[in-house]
Amino acid sequence: MTDFKGLLRALTDANVEFILVGGVAATVHGSTRLTLDVDAVYRRTPENIARLVRALAPHAPYLRGAPPGLPFRWNSATVERGLNFTLTSDVGDLDLFGEIAGGGTYDALRPHAVTIQVFEVECLCLGLERLIDVKRAAGRPKDLDAVAELEAILEERRGLEQR
Repeated sequence: MTDFKGLLRALTDANVEFILVGGVAATVHGSTRLTLDVDAVYRRTPENIARLVRALAPHAPYLRGAPPGLPFRWNSATVERGLNFTLTSDVGDLDLFGEIAGGGTYDALRPHAVTIQVFEVECLCLGLERLIDVKRAAGRPKDLDAVAELEAILEERRGLEQR
């Protein structure tokens, strides 16, 4: 079970630059869908990678789904050589993306992010309209199902704004 607050607190306390995307972002915007992990796009600067590594190291990050004992080192060199990481840790599951389909990198997504308070933690979350775009671009059945709900939420918000 993912400790959403603990995971987000670990990242924010270390000043990691990241943007929530995926199921948690959808929930922030009003989705009723259950999510079991945190999806985040992280900024790929050497300084931010170092903060990310330090933030997660105490929580024993490991490749989710990898066989036990597989050699894996959670360090800056690993993150710099990779891009996207599907991790499990003692505070839960985390998918870290250097870039996402239909959205790009942290820097490309930053203008479309909003500051939110979630699980008593303040962080950045991808805005609703851009979240719809990236879920559509991902093209997985579960993302396309979520798009319909998110579009209904967006339509409802627009209706409320016109009143």
